[in-house]
Amino acid sequence: MRKKIVILFSVYLLAFALLFSTSLRAQSTSKKPLVVFVTGDHEYSGEFTLPLIAAELEKNYNMRVKVLKSSPDQNAEENIPGLEALKEADLAVFYLRWRRLPAEQVKYIDDYLKSGKPIMGFRTSTHSFNYPAGHPLEKWNAFGEFALGSPPGWGGKANHTHCGHECSTDVTVIPEAAKHPILKGVDPSFHVRSWLYKVIPDYPAKGATWLLMGKAVNPDKPNYADNPVAWTWKTANGARVFATTMGHPEDFQVESFQRLVINAIHWTLNKPVPDTWKGKLDINVPYRGMTKN
Repeated sequence: MRKKIVILFSVYLLAFALLFSTSLRAQSTSKKPLVVFVTGDHEYSGEFTLPLIAAELEKNYNMRVKVLKSSPDQNAEENIPGLEALKEADLAVFYLRWRRLPAEQVKYIDDYLKSGKPIMGFRTSTHSFNYPAGHPLEKWNAFGEFALGSPPGWGGKANHTHCGHECSTDVTVIPEAAKHPILKGVDPSFHVRSWLYKVIPDYPAKGATWLLMGKAVNPDKPNYADNPVAWTWKTANGARVFATTMGHPEDFQVESFQRLVINAIHWTLNKPVPDTWKGKLDINVPYRGMTKN
């Protein structure tokens, strides 16, 4: 009888240890922020560059990630499977261009924006949606304005345009922003392949903090003005925002740009920006331009 009691007690102890271990693992996972990347941009291969950033977050920065892609390819404007992941996201990162998602998918994005959780957007996310006039979701064409503090879509009254495809951009830290955490370890000046987007004079939106200024190199338009290429902002729902008009795949080869992105992810999550840089990432995604597949 005594032996039986000892065996049962041992079984109970083992079961308790297993449950406790499982609980600790679950708590450890739940403490890791979930970053959801939403991609589909036709041109700049965001569905290839951002997974490499995501992998770095998992490997070196104690984060969970999920990358969503337009289906069946980057040109599919009406379907991004898996957007329900935004319900659990701690940060949503957008790299979109002229999507026409169905209402049931847009609702996941709408609910996320209403939650006040942080937002990041790359380049063509200033014109993420392109619904026809009179469409019930036409207001989403201004996603850039209400989610990122950018112009409300391409062209329009803001004359949101760029300096030409042969143009590139010299980037410099704006002196007043030099001590901003997002700029920790970022070189005072660097060069990116992205052709400079025009957002001034009315954007970034009121209340934004400009971080980096871009100067057009070899623009196809004379006297092309300098424009901010990265800024922070806060939405009407109180969400922390980081937006950049950079994002050409060759930009992701530039170490300062890589560090800017990793820093911004931490900052938007309200986490300390890492003091130690883990080193340059191996990102070599070619620019494909506008292709059919």
